Amino acid sequence: MSETGARAAARTRETAETSIEVALDIDGDGESRVDTGIGFFDHMLDAFAKHGLFDLTVDCDGDLEIDDHHTVEDVAIVLGEAFDEALGEKRGIARFADRRVPLDEAVASVVLDVSGRPQFSFEGEFSQERIGGFTAGMAPHFARSLATNAGLTLHLDVEGENAHHEVEAVFKSLGRALDDATRIDERRSEAPSTKGEL
Repeated sequence: MSETGARAAARTRETAETSIEVALDIDGDGESRVDTGIGFFDHMLDAFAKHGLFDLTVDCDGDLEIDDHHTVEDVAIVLGEAFDEALGEKRGIARFADRRVPLDEAVASVVLDVSGRPQFSFEGEFSQERIGGFTAGMAPHFARSLATNAGLTLHLDVEGENAHHEVEAVFKSLGRALDDATRIDERRSEAPSTKGEL
């Protein structure tokens, strides 16, 4: 993991359903340590961090005896809050990003704006209902919860024939797009908005 930089945050969440600790460094090396109790979800968060070049630590103890919903949703909430905190006033960021990422026959597309105005749109479906202990339909729910809590306008599309590939393409494209949108543009000193702030 890289040293904690200026664009880093640590957040926690404690409810009757989950106990979560997240540490995020936006300007990291793509290193991660993730333990959510859901193997495939851990793999997806590792891919998200690797392709976004974020240093990420996630520890989650959730009510998996019920299902995966609360764990996936609450991790997204805390991760979104960490992004929002780490970005601060968003001075100098690129703000917009558009990434299309394939994985074999599957392809996912993410278009986002770090606008401070949460909005989410999803087009597509998943070819199988489950991948291990992860419900495929939780992938767009993760993206929606992340967008809501990070203040993102996020449009997500996916297509393919294998749910593992489809969901993995989603997480990789999210990581790549967030890396693009949160990069510092040296030509900018203020928040990239005619309003003067985001």
